[in-house]
Amino acid sequence: MKVNIKDFAPSWFASVMGTGGLALVSFAYSQRLPELKTLAIALTYLNTGLFFILLIPWLLRWAKYTENALEDLKHPVVCHFYGTISVAMLVLSADYLFILKKTAIAKAFWIPGATLTIFFSLLIPYLMFIEKEIDLKAVTPAWFIPPVGLIVIPLGGAGLIPSFSGIAKEIAYAVNYFAWGAGFFLYLGLFAIVFFRFIRHELLPCGMAPAVWINLGPIGAGTSTLYALVKASEFMTVKEPFFVFGLILWGFGVWWLVMAVIMTLHYIRKLTLPYSLAWWAFIFPFGAYVSATHNVGTVLDIGAIDHFGFGLYWLLLVMWLVTGVKTMKHMLFE
Repeated sequence: MKVNIKDFAPSWFASVMGTGGLALVSFAYSQRLPELKTLAIALTYLNTGLFFILLIPWLLRWAKYTENALEDLKHPVVCHFYGTISVAMLVLSADYLFILKKTAIAKAFWIPGATLTIFFSLLIPYLMFIEKEIDLKAVTPAWFIPPVGLIVIPLGGAGLIPSFSGIAKEIAYAVNYFAWGAGFFLYLGLFAIVFFRFIRHELLPCGMAPAVWINLGPIGAGTSTLYALVKASEFMTVKEPFFVFGLILWGFGVWWLVMAVIMTLHYIRKLTLPYSLAWWAFIFPFGAYVSATHNVGTVLDIGAIDHFGFGLYWLLLVMWLVTGVKTMKHMLFE
């Protein structure tokens, strides 16, 4: 296996996001099936190794092929995937906090992850704003990645708030609420643009077809992190309206999940669905939505929703296995 550092794609870190998301959902559903806790722990260690392995070519590319890295950063599609490295750190932070109960390591991932996520959430839109013109075909659900990153900040961040004290705790509250609010409203604005592209323009290229699932990311993560923030907010006395809003947001996700499945079947039946790194777009967004389904079902005590989420979990696991096998095959033999 030979790694081409010059052409190393920033989207590789989507595999860390997806694997970490699966670990979190596995741990959540270990309440139903205790063996899933062992899987969650194994996935966390696997994911840690994967992150640091991918970090090497990512850093070497910036050091040795700076011009190529900068070109990708200015590309209207590829640039959005630069945010996956910081989101991967945030997901790892949540893995260590909730699964392994190691707060210090969780902080070590969360602080730089949150900082880098905020940086990319400003830089990438700025680069889009100063472009003279962006073709409509360059607009894809990948544009959701920067706001998704912001929304994911409270995933581990909300749980880390009690570990801070004094002014640091106040800053932690501010960062988490800023991130959720900025990410959610940025998502709403970008969703309108992406939806217009779906209606007005031809289908996404076959290699980008899995990106249709990315929309489940802000919906799922938005619901789960909202719940996490509300639970962690000592100053909040009335929490039920926020839980109900999460239920409404989750409900929109049901519609998009069905649409994503229908669109994927359309590619399989009418066109083609070739393997590419874009297949990892199936995993994290879907995992985020499965996690949201579990949270909505348990917080509101709606058993039918939680049962539905447990069924979706097995589909997520199969999709992760298929995508992982295809990724390994591609790395080793192609």
